[in-house]
Amino acid sequence: MSINHEPTGEQVKENRLYLQMGMTDAEYERAVEKLGRTPNYVEVGLFSAMWSEHCSYKSSKSVLRKFPTEGARVLQGPGEGAGIVDIGDNQAAVFKMESHNSPSAIEPFIGAATGAGGILRDVFSMGARPVALVNSLRFGDLTDPRDRFLFEEAVAGIASYGNTMGIPTVAGEVQFDQCYSKRPLVNAMAVGLLNHEDIQKGVAAGVGNTVIYAGATTGRDGIHGATMSSSELSTEEELPVMQAGDPFIEKLLMDACLDLVKSDALIGIQDMGAAGLTSSAAEMASKAGYGVELNLDNVPQREENMTAYEMMLSESQERMLIVVKKGREEEVIALFTRYGITAAEIGHVTDDKMLRLLHKGEVVAEILADLLAEDAPSYQKESKEPASFAENQAIENKEPQVTDLKATLLDLLQRPTIASKEWVYNQFDTGARTNTVLAPGASAGVIRVKGTNKGIAMTADCNSRFIYLDPETGGKIAVAEAARNLVCAGAEPIALTDCLNFGSPDKPEVFWQLEKSADGISEACRKLNAPVIGGNVSLSNEVNGVPIYPTPTIGLVGIVHDLKQVTTPGFKQAGDAIYVIGQTATEFGGSELQQMVEGKIFGKSPAIDLDVEATRQKQLLEAIQAGMIQSADDLSEGGFAVALCEGAFGSQGLGADVTVEGSAITALFSETQSRFLVTVNADQVAAFEKHVEDAVKIGTVTDGEELVIKGAEGTVLVEGTVEEFHAAWKGAIACLLNSEG
Repeated sequence: MSINHEPTGEQVKENRLYLQMGMTDAEYERAVEKLGRTPNYVEVGLFSAMWSEHCSYKSSKSVLRKFPTEGARVLQGPGEGAGIVDIGDNQAAVFKMESHNSPSAIEPFIGAATGAGGILRDVFSMGARPVALVNSLRFGDLTDPRDRFLFEEAVAGIASYGNTMGIPTVAGEVQFDQCYSKRPLVNAMAVGLLNHEDIQKGVAAGVGNTVIYAGATTGRDGIHGATMSSSELSTEEELPVMQAGDPFIEKLLMDACLDLVKSDALIGIQDMGAAGLTSSAAEMASKAGYGVELNLDNVPQREENMTAYEMMLSESQERMLIVVKKGREEEVIALFTRYGITAAEIGHVTDDKMLRLLHKGEVVAEILADLLAEDAPSYQKESKEPASFAENQAIENKEPQVTDLKATLLDLLQRPTIASKEWVYNQFDTGARTNTVLAPGASAGVIRVKGTNKGIAMTADCNSRFIYLDPETGGKIAVAEAARNLVCAGAEPIALTDCLNFGSPDKPEVFWQLEKSADGISEACRKLNAPVIGGNVSLSNEVNGVPIYPTPTIGLVGIVHDLKQVTTPGFKQAGDAIYVIGQTATEFGGSELQQMVEGKIFGKSPAIDLDVEATRQKQLLEAIQAGMIQSADDLSEGGFAVALCEGAFGSQGLGADVTVEGSAITALFSETQSRFLVTVNADQVAAFEKHVEDAVKIGTVTDGEELVIKGAEGTVLVEGTVEEFHAAWKGAIACLLNSEG
């Protein structure tokens, strides 16, 4: 509904209307002081959006500074639409991950779809053509009707947008836990490629240069979206109109922008994302050290009588803000017109560093761009170790009680977090543009770099249960597991993006989780030589005051130097030797088996030694690159027994006969870190054992679909056909979705 009678600045102050916009009393007073006067209604709206948690990172800036952001390959670190890393041959990979959690909790199809659309715009605004999508998804119990609805609709939304755009979804993860009930996490990641000379930045520079609006028209959808995404979800309050996306328009907009990148008329380009026209205009001006004056009468609008407030805070999708050289406006607008995209001159660059808005012949807002973009408040929130941490650390490592090992393995394979995600990725176009080398279901996704023999590998990972039990250790594990997935695919990890999903930062125990997990992530990044080149923070993920598990999702990208080195988890031929790299300890805190047997998680998370991790990753990657390895998989959820099954599932008519040492429950189901399951051709065994220090031969790939796991004395612990294990694993999610309840 249009705001036809906006309150005056004095009324905003007297009635504290800024509170409804998400500003605190202190923040409002700060705005007044910095501005030197009472802001009017439109200006308060600009402050509230730009100083929201979602746009300013005011509660997390102190934490984000911990991350290593520089490296030999880094061409663009945090601060732009996406990060950029050099991949050789004058080429670069561009990637970013962002959350769309709050919208997906309200309207999951629209929320997830626009998450995919927004992250693609971040990538092509840098001048890169998107080549792949990755997603990291978290949902509650699939026996709950609402959680089932959220899951089904979010997956459908991602598929709808990505498939229409013609961008393949090649990797991702889906996990399920009750802590995400009614508050799903939808984290979208996009990867693009460009040549170095085509790199663009979101800057509004050069006095007199023209500001052009390009894309879909502006409506009243998504107003206060950034503010909503900065607070706890409540179904009782009035929610903003959700912004629906149109992938057909975005496809045309993307092609037009990538055409524009080749023109020397272009000065800067940025997506209108959270806070819409406000954030793009203020940030582009602030980054360049200039000002911007906009005439809102010229903004393409799809609704009548829109106010300045509505136009500036709308989060209508598929829109870009572009700055071009003065005098080149007609050719740029003509370019967009050829693609069927609306484009219009809406302003110009100034030398006074102000964001100035004109509407109906009046100046309706005038604020220093830096004040909005750079001078937002920054808080050092109170941090307090929760009592549960010490309690869990004091619990002795013990095995869950299991009587029937085979039945337990079958049950684990049906757990939604472990089970096949075919129901999800079968909805995605995984082979669009014909460059997909590894699609979902492998350790990582791999895209061919056209014209070369290289590939770009990508994955998304995070075990939030480990982080809940021990944030610092869990943060290390999140990075290490992502890197293990890339190594298993034959890729060298080079850089990462993240999505830090946490509860309210105003809760000292939650802020402690954020700080400690960042410490762990930072240490792992340094040890594994994978700097953070961008990311996103999503706080206040809570329902009824209960926060989700801390979930700092890691999106990691690597290089496959030769596509012949691409490796998969599936067994390749009978007679190959089966090895486990790394020793197994009794570590079940936060494990899938513990959750299944006990109905809760507790105790210590698995330990991790990053020096050992780095050494094993290096040695395995070298072995893969030397052609020693037939298949590779890391041991994660469910432990060794699940990984062994996955090796057989990925083969053609093969099984395995293996012997494990020590306690059967630990050997089969422990989630000890830094371990791999690999198969090696008989003629490479000697070279492999010499190169990889911690490899122990445990058995052989067999001709025939039988899985046999024996104990040290030859006792059969688990025996069955690959088909019966595969049937349990393959159909579990579809079965749950078809259940009543």
